[in-house]
Amino acid sequence: METSLPRRLARILLAGLIAAGMAQASAATARAQDSAAAAQAEGAEDAQWTTPRITRPGLAYVTYESAAAAARVSFHVYTPPQYDRETDRRFPVLYWLHGTGGGVRGIASVTAHFDAAIAAGKIAPMIVVFPNGLATGMWTDSADGRRPVETILVSEIVPQVDRAYRTIATAEGRILEGFSMGGLGAARIGFRHPGLFGTISMIAAGPLDPDFNGPRARGNPALRRRVLDEVHGGSLARFRAESAWELSALRARQDTAPGPMRLVIGTADFTAGDNQRFHQHLGQQGIAHEYVEVPGVGHDVLALFAAMGESNWAFYRRVTGAPR
Repeated sequence: METSLPRRLARILLAGLIAAGMAQASAATARAQDSAAAAQAEGAEDAQWTTPRITRPGLAYVTYESAAAAARVSFHVYTPPQYDRETDRRFPVLYWLHGTGGGVRGIASVTAHFDAAIAAGKIAPMIVVFPNGLATGMWTDSADGRRPVETILVSEIVPQVDRAYRTIATAEGRILEGFSMGGLGAARIGFRHPGLFGTISMIAAGPLDPDFNGPRARGNPALRRRVLDEVHGGSLARFRAESAWELSALRARQDTAPGPMRLVIGTADFTAGDNQRFHQHLGQQGIAHEYVEVPGVGHDVLALFAAMGESNWAFYRRVTGAPR
């Protein structure tokens, strides 16, 4: 008994040391996992250039190594059934720019919208491209160069689509259309590159006010500050210079306004006032455009299209030169 007690104490002490070591190792592992998760989250927040794949008939998922982003970038491409059947035919391309929060959830429904219209003969068969503009990328290159959203679309995706698909590779063969933030993007990119896109279509676009003080910005000042900081380096002056308001005025002065253009807004949309003022601004600049107010509809792209009915399809037929 006298000799076994020290041994038992030694075993107890050793077990305690081992347990402490294991606890320290476990804590270290947890800290490492937390750090990795934080780094991953920070990277995802910084720039999520690849989106999940959306699967439905006619929809392809494309990835490539972007020189502008120094990262792998993804986008989706819809081709109509006629693309595989009529192998000598070239097709117009509609570039669909999504709204704030990213556009992955809307790809399937927007694809189904155009696919059904093509199948019913309401519009000409066309290719639809869904670029990734990030959650709050504003469809412009960021001031710090880390989010070159506009450059990726204009200098990489458009040329790549023209190389890989049988497109009508002229401005007249390209429609630039977007919803919400994407509607703003369609305007500002269309005005900045009038020789690249022949048609601009703005659906419930925003933010359109030149001071970035519209309803959503006032209701969410933290998001407003984040966009200003991440996209425009904290500079309201840069936001104004990059706005559709200023770029449209610049094009009017240079007499290089784009071709067919439309603004669509629901009267129940929180951006209705800003869209009405932008419509008036374009008129004052002498920029021809179609302005459509849809009674009783809010910030909902498919509800807007449904309420417009035949007039919506007529717009696409007109800008693609398709007969009815």
